[in-house]
Amino acid sequence: MSNNLKNQPVPEPARVILVDKPLGWTSFQAVKKVKYGIQAKKIGHAGTLDPLATGLLILCTGKMTKQIEGIQAQTKEYTGTFVLGSSTPSIDLETEVDQTYPTTHISPADILKAAIHFTGEITQTPPLYSAVKIDGQRAYDIARKGGDAIIKSRQVHIYDFEITSIEMPNVHFRVSCSKGTYIRSLARDFGLYLESGAYLTNLRRTKIGDYCVEDALHPKEISVESPTSSN
Repeated sequence: MSNNLKNQPVPEPARVILVDKPLGWTSFQAVKKVKYGIQAKKIGHAGTLDPLATGLLILCTGKMTKQIEGIQAQTKEYTGTFVLGSSTPSIDLETEVDQTYPTTHISPADILKAAIHFTGEITQTPPLYSAVKIDGQRAYDIARKGGDAIIKSRQVHIYDFEITSIEMPNVHFRVSCSKGTYIRSLARDFGLYLESGAYLTNLRRTKIGDYCVEDALHPKEISVESPTSSN
């Protein structure tokens, strides 16, 4: 073997790694943990999850990082719970309840009707507590400093919105949606439609395209020896 061949870098394995992101972890923390565990040089993820959300986070290494945009564009599925009758500035448990609203006028039929109303193509405004950039700043940085900002609305698609159970004031759901959909915004708008308020108390991403969280591992379980998908 020539010296030129010996000195050529060994191509990094191209992998798709399915992570079950734990509660409280940032997506960055999960990526960092896996990168260390598999000793990857090039790694990226296909779609951020909020720290208070759990579930499927797809990581790509080597040449598979070129597929990230395509993976991000695939349909996503979530399960979770809205609480009716209250709101928080962040529309989840990151901040305390700031307002309460009546719920006695809301029937199970009204809740099912609301799910139908938000099925299909809808206009949605991302939460202020989000990673949307406004004049070079992340919206959540503005919000956490007590500021406010106007965020542009966008078109998203809700392919399926199933109410799986109702235990007032808790409404449990399953949503299948397009890239760019904010489930916290869906919670906020769901409450407004019912002439009340709502926020998200738990959220779990269960699918991205054909990838399922049942096939994912905790970040601490992923190492050079652990099973991963690869191309």
